[in-house]
Amino acid sequence: MIKATDIYKSYGSVRVLKGVNLHIQKGEIVSIIGKSGAGKSTLLHILGTLDRPDEGELEIKGESVFQLSDKSIAAFRNKNIGFIFQFHHLLPEFTALENVCIPAYINKVSVADAELKAKKILDYLGLSHRLQHKPAQLSGGEQQRVAVARALINSPAIIFADEPSGNLDSVSSTELHQLLFQLRDDFKQTFVIVTHNDELAGMSDRCLEMKDGILY
Repeated sequence: MIKATDIYKSYGSVRVLKGVNLHIQKGEIVSIIGKSGAGKSTLLHILGTLDRPDEGELEIKGESVFQLSDKSIAAFRNKNIGFIFQFHHLLPEFTALENVCIPAYINKVSVADAELKAKKILDYLGLSHRLQHKPAQLSGGEQQRVAVARALINSPAIIFADEPSGNLDSVSSTELHQLLFQLRDDFKQTFVIVTHNDELAGMSDRCLEMKDGILY
């Protein structure tokens, strides 16, 4: 599903990634751990095509993505990749349903079809009673589940999660961790998760450690 080869990335004079190699199979849940500043989030952004490496190659579903134009990468990302972040990045003026639909609208799905699918996902996540609530009316755990629903709306093959439970209490964190594995079992998606949470890392199929820009 993902093949990264000799990925290097610098910001100014600081080399953040120093030749990362990574293979991830379809349906795997892989956690990446490491101290702050080790390069975890930088790697996740490159794997998720949000940033380009200075050197190296990335194949996703057999496609050499960085040989594509920026516009083509954006279209590929919207179709194949979902993101879950520590801070939910929900738009405060929109309802839960509207927030979930946004990536589908970008993918030129009709309003009726997008809303139908969004309602099904939110129901699956136990939020059918929160469709018309805005983010400020939702708990932290509910907001994160809306963010998960938004990541799922285009049926992506891969979901990248950056500290997905870092802003949640212990109960909501455990519920989210269980949900990620349920999603993998139900929808066969691949997950790459940057985390400081030992529980989540321990549940994963593989746990890799980033040290000083190199993955072990």
